[in-house]
Amino acid sequence: MIALLRLLIILPVFILICILGCIFCFIRPFHKNNTSVVAHTLGALAPLFGIKLITRVPKSSVYRPQVFIANHQNTFDVVTLTAAVSEGTVSIGKKSIRWLPFFGQLYWLSGNILIDRHNSTRARTTIDQVCQRIVKNKLSVWMFPEGTRSRGRGLLTFKMGAFHTAIQAKVAIVPVVLSTTTDFKLNRFNNGYAIVQMLDPVDTEHYASAKQLAADCHQLMSDKIATLDREVVILNNLD
Repeated sequence: MIALLRLLIILPVFILICILGCIFCFIRPFHKNNTSVVAHTLGALAPLFGIKLITRVPKSSVYRPQVFIANHQNTFDVVTLTAAVSEGTVSIGKKSIRWLPFFGQLYWLSGNILIDRHNSTRARTTIDQVCQRIVKNKLSVWMFPEGTRSRGRGLLTFKMGAFHTAIQAKVAIVPVVLSTTTDFKLNRFNNGYAIVQMLDPVDTEHYASAKQLAADCHQLMSDKIATLDREVVILNNLD
């Protein structure tokens, strides 16, 4: 019953956000800040899912292009991780996303980068194209190095695309971690706390190997997720 009531409330709100977002993006199509505006709007929906979201994003006085990497767990990422998206940041997604009703059109108009993941040759070329956009347009990019939702399997092995991109573009990698949301349910009134935290940038200047950079970032993120999970347990018990 709770899930049904949520859907009756959230679905119209989500569609409205997508429609208004498309109108907003038509006014300034593909602007580099469109994605952050849309992301923060979606992040504001977390309470409707029974999620008490804590966002820890340091305020930087100087903008610089970076590659953000985040753990990718499930559909709840749409209203949790999105709260941490910074200005000047676009994400990288599958070309097929643009055909999703309402959301796909908004995703495309927001200026996000769409790639063909089924074509390995194009995928390699995409790294060059993304690097060019980072340098030329002074953009940051948001990527999910696991390549798919983990769905309760922990932090999966990283693919190398994000790390090759950061090294080639000569920008820092910024890990963003979200505490475990595997037990969150649409049918649960109170899903408790979730914490999303942006970690310190990892300088890629001294990394010649994307593999080593990926391994170091994986360890950093894995350790931090464990720390956040322990904090969430304490916060939930205090409620």
